[in-house]
Amino acid sequence: MIASETSHRQLAMATLAHAPENEIADLLSGIDLPEVEHLREPEQGLVMVRGRIGGDGRLFNFGEATISRAAVKLESGEVGFGYTLGRSRKKARLIALCDALIQSDIYREALEIKVLAPLRRRIDATRRQRAAETAATRVDFYTLVRGEG
Repeated sequence: MIASETSHRQLAMATLAHAPENEIADLLSGIDLPEVEHLREPEQGLVMVRGRIGGDGRLFNFGEATISRAAVKLESGEVGFGYTLGRSRKKARLIALCDALIQSDIYREALEIKVLAPLRRRIDATRRQRAAETAATRVDFYTLVRGEG
């Protein structure tokens, strides 16, 4: 796999991680999906979340977070992995399916057009709206300079 394919998969996974599972499922329904073998049934677990502290940026264990993961294999042989924060087994399965589809020459374009592009547009619109709402509450502080000396 070349670097551009890897970065394309990473961007797709980041998009899917930020999207609601029902929206992913609805958009996937517009694609004629292949048969899927579940290599790893969706399961839940914990991961340690690490943070940085102090001026030197030393790592410390911040706490644990629940994640769900799944792995699937398409009938054409592509293997997809899905991870998501939280306890949504369905979302982990959907992300794994999308990961496998993005690797397939047959399904890559359909996934990009019918699933990923609409999700990116919606996520970008939500971010812009939040940024505008935040900017509306911005207070500019300034220092008054006295006219002396």
